[in-house]
Amino acid sequence: MDYKYINQLLERYWDGKTTLEEEQILRSFFSQLCVPEELAKFRPLFNYEQTEPKTNCLGNDFDERIMSMIDEPQHVEAKRVRISQRFAPLFKAAAMVAIVLTLSQAAQLSFQSGKSTEGVPASYTQHPTSGASVALNDSLRRDSLKNDNIGTTVVPQMSQNGPTIIK
Repeated sequence: MDYKYINQLLERYWDGKTTLEEEQILRSFFSQLCVPEELAKFRPLFNYEQTEPKTNCLGNDFDERIMSMIDEPQHVEAKRVRISQRFAPLFKAAAMVAIVLTLSQAAQLSFQSGKSTEGVPASYTQHPTSGASVALNDSLRRDSLKNDNIGTTVVPQMSQNGPTIIK
């Protein structure tokens, strides 16, 4: 048997171009007992209304119930918030900052007072050392090498008053 018309209706159905009458034709075709095997896979799609029981349907009075719930006045009471409740998070944050600063100061003082400079090289201490600067001596040596052509000689040794320049 040729089902050319049903195949054309199915193509139009998938394209969304069928009318309500054509969809009714498809429903009645797929509700028959004898449906070809190649079209049997579409049977549940068109028979769902007849096979599935109607559940979870809205009643006829649904609109009335919703409108009555909307029209009911609801008493809303304003909640009073005191200023201490409003600023409570700020107070907590300020307290945490104060605690952190206090603990960091205490830790810093305890580490500074517990320091011993015995056995620590002089370059690691924060206190200035007396005597000539190592960096200044190094720069004087470098300058003396560059200035040999001019005729002035810089003595690499540092005296108590600074570098000695000989002409």
